Amino acid sequence: MTETAAEQGPRTLIEDASSRYTLLGTAHVSRASADEVRTLIRSGDFDAVAIELCATRHQSLMQPDAMANLDLFQVIRQGKAGMVAASLALGAFQQRVAEQSGIEPGAEMRAAIEEARQADLPVMLIDREVGITLRRVYRNVPWWQRFTLISGLLASVISRQTVSAEEIERLKQGDVLESTFTEFAEQSEQLYQPLIAERDQYMALRLREENPDGRYRNVLVVIGAGHLKGLGERLREPAPADPDKRREQLDQVPPGSRWLRFIPWIVVGLVLAGFAIGFSRNTELGMQLLGEWFLINGTLAAIGTIIALAHPLTVVATFIAAPFTSLNPTIGAGFVAAGVEIALRRPTVGHFATLRHDVATPRGWWRNRVSRTLLVFILATLGSAMGTYVAGFRIFERLVGS
Repeated sequence: MTETAAEQGPRTLIEDASSRYTLLGTAHVSRASADEVRTLIRSGDFDAVAIELCATRHQSLMQPDAMANLDLFQVIRQGKAGMVAASLALGAFQQRVAEQSGIEPGAEMRAAIEEARQADLPVMLIDREVGITLRRVYRNVPWWQRFTLISGLLASVISRQTVSAEEIERLKQGDVLESTFTEFAEQSEQLYQPLIAERDQYMALRLREENPDGRYRNVLVVIGAGHLKGLGERLREPAPADPDKRREQLDQVPPGSRWLRFIPWIVVGLVLAGFAIGFSRNTELGMQLLGEWFLINGTLAAIGTIIALAHPLTVVATFIAAPFTSLNPTIGAGFVAAGVEIALRRPTVGHFATLRHDVATPRGWWRNRVSRTLLVFILATLGSAMGTYVAGFRIFERLVGS
């Protein structure tokens, strides 16, 4: 491929034997970028448009009410509650930007889709699924750095309403996902790879996949300015020998560390061993250990649901269930708590309809039944986990001291 520089704007023109790709680096919070996209498509110079969106983000952008079809119980049962909560946290930041600047982040993508439809041009979604990217980011960084990422998401929820000018400037280079983690990505190769570099490679693979043998001669590629250099470099490189295999690799979520999977079972084994030792010494000690286990574990899990403003019966059910679920790593107290909360306060269509607006404020997370149920699940899970370790250490102290 050969490259020529465009005369105006952040563009890169890349040509090969059969096609020409015009990479347009846009600002995700800019009316000028949206207008430029419209002007280019209306020029009639292109026969296809590619955009930096995945199917999920495309649906979110074009069908904001699609969240109403979400089966909340299935989300929790399938272990996706944390992912949905993270997506809502990112959406909360986006909502605040829109309200403050008067510009919806992603306006240039919406403009590209609408103009392409009017011009009867095919639209290619070339970005990797946002859920996969989030999971690869999470798995690719050391366990201790994950707390930093989670705290960054929490900060985006509970921080002041006003979005700083610096944060808006970062949005002009990358999307909401990137701008949230930009500070960490610049200092961490483990974070930079799945968040930026892999997506550059993925988008190059998708462009070639969607345009085999030069099906489209002139393709407009609308991407964030932060991807302009990386995607251009990937397109100038020869295609991989097996592009399908490489894309499948980029779509896979790396498995978690094996030793981490055994920790809950080891803890359960130690706790049960502690009970056995206590009863072997005398029945009274064994009963005291059981009582402290139930009281500590149940109380901390229940406190989590109280913080989430769960229904009183949810709090009671969590208090009773947590000591038992903590001895069975296949089911958690959060699952029980969320299930009871949904049964008692089932979210309505109206709660789903206002979800994205509600989560833009900290108070809204507790007011909306959907986001509150997610908080019930997360905080009950955290409370039960804390209770397991606190009670476990208490059992150890009692056995050593007796």
